[in-house]
Amino acid sequence: MKAMPAIRHFGFSFLTSTEWNPNTDQYGALPFIYGTAVSSTIALMIAAPLSIGVALCLSELVPPWLSHKLGFMVELLAAIPSVVYGLWGIFVLGPSLRDWIEPILSGYLGFIPLFAGPRVAVGMLTAGLVLAIMVLPYIAAVCTDVFRVVPQSQREAALALGATKWEMVRIAVLPYGTSGIIGAIMLGLGRALGETIAVAMVIGNRPVISVSLFAPSSTLASVIANEFVEAMTDLNVAALIELGLILLVLGLILNIAARLLVLGATQRRFHGAS
Repeated sequence: MKAMPAIRHFGFSFLTSTEWNPNTDQYGALPFIYGTAVSSTIALMIAAPLSIGVALCLSELVPPWLSHKLGFMVELLAAIPSVVYGLWGIFVLGPSLRDWIEPILSGYLGFIPLFAGPRVAVGMLTAGLVLAIMVLPYIAAVCTDVFRVVPQSQREAALALGATKWEMVRIAVLPYGTSGIIGAIMLGLGRALGETIAVAMVIGNRPVISVSLFAPSSTLASVIANEFVEAMTDLNVAALIELGLILLVLGLILNIAARLLVLGATQRRFHGAS
């Protein structure tokens, strides 16, 4: 295993150290784990509610002919190459956040460390928003499938008891699809953790831990993409491969858990319908 030199040399401290200096062969993964966690959390906080709303619109609120057209448009978001998202983030989203959104956040919420500090066009907030748009179609697609397999009799029972359309969704549809929604969100999280090119283009790529969402940072995937070709020593290569191993383990755990949740939710719906 090519990561073994780094594992033997740094041990568990590799996960807790904040120093990343190829010149002195000192490596720690904590800044990248932190950047990955924060950018993915921002993405899910934005994408999850929007995706659930889109899924409810497609499965419950609009007629089938319109649902298929809107669903196709949402799926097109998943077909856009990540480098295009990165370019859009650099030239459109990042400057817009710096000039319009971040001054407002800093003005009203600047007393909170999350929204303090200098405003730049690249940083964790920009990366989180780009990731939110990228994972939205994946979460929405799974949630739509989960909502569509809710037994029709459950909807009809709620409506027969006098529930409105929104009350029916809240009482009959959402509770029935809870585990599927969680699974969809975890699938989206797995997608956000592994995104590389778009994040590398907009996050700033600095191996530091900063509380401010405006500050540049780096993720596990982006540092591998940026530094692997230029790695100077065998220990540097081993440290980057160990970062990839950490990312692989996280992705496997999340995807397995998500698929089990979605599969369990779908099977329960079919058993309930029969």
